[in-house]
Amino acid sequence: MPKKGLRNLLFFKHSPLPPSSTRRVTFSDSLMDENIETARSLITKWDPIPTSNGKTTTLFSNTREEAKQYINAVKRLQSAMQYLVAQDSSSEKLLQAQLLLQVAMKRLELEFYRILSENRDRLEPESVSSRSSTDRRSSVSDYDDEFSDDEFRLAAGNNSVSMVAMADLKAIAECVISAGYSEECVKIYIIVRKSIVDEALYHLRVERLSFSQVQKMDSEVLELKIKSWLNAIKVAVGTLFHGERVLCDHVFGSAENKIAESCFAEICRDGATYLFGFPENVAKCKKTPEKMFRTLDMYEAISDNLQQIESIFSFESTSTIRSQAVNSQVRLGEAVRAMLSDFESAIQKESSKIPVPGGGVHPLTRYVMNYIAFLADYSGVLAGLIADWPRTPLPESYYRSPNREEDKTSSEIAEQLAWLILVVLCKLDGKAGLYNDIALSYLFLANNMQYVVVKVRKSNLGFLFGEDWFMKHESKVKEYVSKYERVGWNKVLESLPGNPTAEMPAEQVRAIFESFNAAFDEACRAQSSWVVSDPKLRDKIKVSIASKLVPRYVEFYEKFRVGSESVIRYSPDDLGNNLSELLYGMEQSDSVSSHCRSPIHRLKRP
Repeated sequence: MPKKGLRNLLFFKHSPLPPSSTRRVTFSDSLMDENIETARSLITKWDPIPTSNGKTTTLFSNTREEAKQYINAVKRLQSAMQYLVAQDSSSEKLLQAQLLLQVAMKRLELEFYRILSENRDRLEPESVSSRSSTDRRSSVSDYDDEFSDDEFRLAAGNNSVSMVAMADLKAIAECVISAGYSEECVKIYIIVRKSIVDEALYHLRVERLSFSQVQKMDSEVLELKIKSWLNAIKVAVGTLFHGERVLCDHVFGSAENKIAESCFAEICRDGATYLFGFPENVAKCKKTPEKMFRTLDMYEAISDNLQQIESIFSFESTSTIRSQAVNSQVRLGEAVRAMLSDFESAIQKESSKIPVPGGGVHPLTRYVMNYIAFLADYSGVLAGLIADWPRTPLPESYYRSPNREEDKTSSEIAEQLAWLILVVLCKLDGKAGLYNDIALSYLFLANNMQYVVVKVRKSNLGFLFGEDWFMKHESKVKEYVSKYERVGWNKVLESLPGNPTAEMPAEQVRAIFESFNAAFDEACRAQSSWVVSDPKLRDKIKVSIASKLVPRYVEFYEKFRVGSESVIRYSPDDLGNNLSELLYGMEQSDSVSSHCRSPIHRLKRP
């Protein structure tokens, strides 16, 4: 048992006084004797000796009055010892008082441990952190005035037992620290509270993982570890570490030393280091596009909690924890920027030479647009990461930033994401040349541009880009569709006369029907496997083709069908049915092709 209190008293510098036997007994002498005797009666009564059943009775339970008397008696004993040192540092009374103080310290240490142990559930960080330290009474140094018995019973009845336990712990801590016996008290506190923190972190699946261990993890395992970490940091910062800081400050905060700091640092240092070190190890691993969003999740989690982390771990002795959190954030940011660069480079290097069947949406378009749409959900996080990032300026004709002078960061994010879309659109222009049929090339471009527009419209990209972007790109869809119609159906349209009802010889009529049949058959066969993935765009295209073709054919058909039955292959209904079945892709190709060859078989409109 440390005897700092005794050493402090025995080595107290004082002026020599005459021996007590030659001094007159003063009122102060009598008062100090009374204090010592009062303390002796209480301390002896609560000397921590087990009862016959092996259990030790508890002082800080049931009634509060005797606990308050005990604390005050110990304080008055300390005052008496200080008085005796000033009178005669070698007196027998001083030695007896010192022995009494040691017994009292053992009792209080026992009570301190019991309160910590028995109130593990009530002093969980969640319950402690829910109450700001400013909500509690600032001091319990005047313990006898802090709570009445009725107040304590009321508190317990209101499920505020943690408040009672915290007051008891603070009172004991102040008492033993003022007596110079803090070492054992601090040791007990650290052992009990560290076990609670370590157990909580274990349940949150916070582990000590080296970079080598993280690097060797399968992607699925690492994904689960990151998910657990994202949950853990919310609970650990908002509840666990915050609650421990509040409790340490409350129990030891009034001591004029760094006991609260050293306790908190010892309790939380290991767990916090493991928690905040994990993201840095993840950031140092191989960077792939698939890791982008989990990396952003972790970066965002640290950013959201960084202010509270710095507040909780504000002590000098916990500066390494603050540094670890900041280092992890920096590393994650670097990883995000590296993955963005790699992503753009991967788009530019994509070199597949196999055309998409039917001119449909290219897998590159789907992958890139889904990726960019997800990036838009992180626009707030990305703002700080790419603010000073060099990037190629967008052509004014392609993109003009929305007029949001009050939100410069949104404009910067929009330009960066619009640039990535421009990169993929340029790649698609090159891939359109892989088709032998020019009409199919334009249909391919229309399909992919439509996919881009719809994806932007349905995601946060639409908010970032603004209506100007939509107007430009929707006009490009119309332009590609128009070129597809002109190249793919112009021959069919030109097979019909400009004035379908003008009089002409029978031979010319038959030649026109035969020419139309051949051109329409050829168009149907060529486009039987072509596809337009977007239902609305598909309907618009078919309606547009039908509006140009069917009325002219109907006029010519109605005018000259009599006498031309032998060369008429398609009735107006056949024509409409054939058009309605186009642009569904390979799944419809067999039925459409056979229908073009056989006008007798009628297909229902979808």
